[in-house]
Formats: sequence, C-alpha cells, structure tokens
Amino acid sequence: MAVWNLGSVNADQVYRLPRPLEPGETMTADAFQRGLGGKGANMSVALARAGSVVHHIGAVGADGTWMRDRLAGYGVGVAHLVERGETSGHAIILLDTEGENRIVIWPAANHLIETGDLAAALGTAAPGDWVLCQNETNLQADFAHKAKARGLRVAYAAAPFDVEAAQAMLPHADLLVLNEVEAAQLETATGLSPEALPVAHVVVTLGARGCRWFDTVSGVSRDFPAPRVTVTDTTGAGDTFTGYLVGALDQGAGMGDALALALKAGAVMVTRLGTADVIPTRDEVEKFFLSP
Repeated sequence: MAVWNLGSVNADQVYRLPRPLEPGETMTADAFQRGLGGKGANMSVALARAGSVVHHIGAVGADGTWMRDRLAGYGVGVAHLVERGETSGHAIILLDTEGENRIVIWPAANHLIETGDLAAALGTAAPGDWVLCQNETNLQADFAHKAKARGLRVAYAAAPFDVEAAQAMLPHADLLVLNEVEAAQLETATGLSPEALPVAHVVVTLGARGCRWFDTVSGVSRDFPAPRVTVTDTTGAGDTFTGYLVGALDQGAGMGDALALALKAGAVMVTRLGTADVIPTRDEVEKFFLSP
C-alpha cells in the first residue's frame, strides 16, 4: 500500500527566545536555525520514517530545490512535487524556553497547486491506499473527492484550523485528526460534537494528556495517555503524530496500536529541536522507550 499526501513544503526559520515577546517589544534571539518544515512535509517525513511508502503532492518555487532534495533523501516520493513561479512557502517560528511556539506562515507556492497535479498523482494510486491532507495548501476538498471516487481512504488533519475547509472535508474523510481547540471550534460551527460528526474515526489530540479516539460507527470512545517526557520543542509534534498514525494504519495496524505508536513518536519528537529534519525513525521511537 501507499500514502498520497497533498501537503505544504516550507522553509522553517526558527528563533529561540529567552521568553515570550510582549506587544511592541524587540528581542535578540538566543539561537537560529533553518530547516525543512510545513505540515505536509513534516507528515510525509513521519510517514516515511514510520515505514510507509509515501508520495508527496505539492508545489515549491525555484528556490525550493533544496527542500525537494531533502524530502527525497528522507525517502519521500517527490515526482508530484512541482515547481511554480512563486517563491516557496516559509514559516517564522518563535520558540520560548518552555518549548512552546508561535508561528507565522507565508504559503506562497503551497497555494498554487493545480487540479491537473492531483489527477496526475492519483492516476497511479491503487484502491485501498490512503490519502492525507491538511489546510496549508489549496484544493483539499477536490483532492479528497477525487480520492474517494478511486476507492482510496481519506485522512484529514484540520490544521491550521479553517471552518469552511473543515466543513468541506467532512463528507469525504474516513479519519479526522484535530486538537481540543479545533474540535471546539468545529462543534461551534456545526453544532456537532466529535462523536456526532459524519466521519468514521475522529481523533482529538490533548497535548501532554494524549488523545481521545471516537469510533462514530460503533459509538465507542477511548482515551490514550501520552508518555511522559521532558519537552524541548513542541513544533512538529502533532504532524509527527498524524504521520505515524496514518502510516501505521496504512501498514495494517488496528486503531489502538496505531494511536499508541503515534503518541510515542510525538513524545520523542518534543524532546528534539527542529521540525522535519529531526522526526524520529520507528527504530528510534522503540529504542527511546526501551532506555532505562
């Protein structure tokens, strides 16, 4: 099987600050680094490191060759990562000493994906494959509609949260992943609690408390605790969780086992500084929890 991920690719510029900025304040950063990021790229790398075959669908500018090459080096298929005339997307990430982040995104080429790009990619997908998308590109609902018509399973991470985008995806999604705040926003907009959404599987992430899974078909819900670790940087942890979750399901794991693995991967991720470049491999995840 394989996973086809319609997702963003960003250059992440990370500034480590001694404390959160106050309004109107100028502050000198303690450290700076640039790396590969974007929710889409993060999830593609997590999928590959979880052991799945993953094809990334997206767009970069002429300045994005290094990001395309890095994704390929991490085992991600990039035949459907096209070049557009805009600059590549980028993110400014402000990271404080508690590991919490504040992020500003400029989408650029990530919003220049064309319907022909989707058709070209899905033309080689097989029934039973998974597709995945987030809200940092255009054409998510079109992508999901085309995927369902071909017998593919659709996973959707509703972040960054947008009510209209989420509502457009609900009729197509088999798996919905969102955090507590996003779940509350979606409930306000639709009047539907997570267990009442028209999606077979809904996963609400709860930060350090783990996650809650709703099987809306059977009516069963279950909480999964997160492993306790020392937090260095929360950036990319949710993307790592989602990539590992979909990867495990793609490889035939049940939802319980897939969620347990995804929580472990997310926990390892928050002990590291960076985004796509430091997402742990499956072997690293297992070894981390074998350590005394």
